[in-house]
Amino acid sequence: MAGNGVDQPAFLALERELTVLLRRARANQGEMAREVHPDLEPSAYGLLVRLDECGKQRATDLAAYIGVGKATMSRQLRALEELGLVAREPDPADGRAWLVELTPEGRTRVGRVREARRARYAGRLAHWDPDEVTELARLLHELNRQMEK
Repeated sequence: MAGNGVDQPAFLALERELTVLLRRARANQGEMAREVHPDLEPSAYGLLVRLDECGKQRATDLAAYIGVGKATMSRQLRALEELGLVAREPDPADGRAWLVELTPEGRTRVGRVREARRARYAGRLAHWDPDEVTELARLLHELNRQMEK
């Protein structure tokens, strides 16, 4: 495996820092989920954010985006409906499919938590140059794009 670059200090540092970031992100996801609703599963928070950003979506598209099967997505959506955070309706383009969207209550709760999270980022990164924050966002976007391939 020598010579493929994976043992270079830059890749070792990247792996270490991403591990820390992902561990913290998982912990934060649980906190944010509880802030949306005390009974919300941490794994469902990303689903709510996706609906907040993209609007009404087919359940199958949500499952593909999150990376879960139809049965898991169906179970999560049922739980979110019971909490009053999402509503489902038949897809007019395909009667077998469902469209999912945030309820007004879901949109309010998710929006409040996302705004608080952005405020925490702004507070913690207040000493950064705004161009550095922009560059970090750009690099993370590029990393996420490459990971999807």
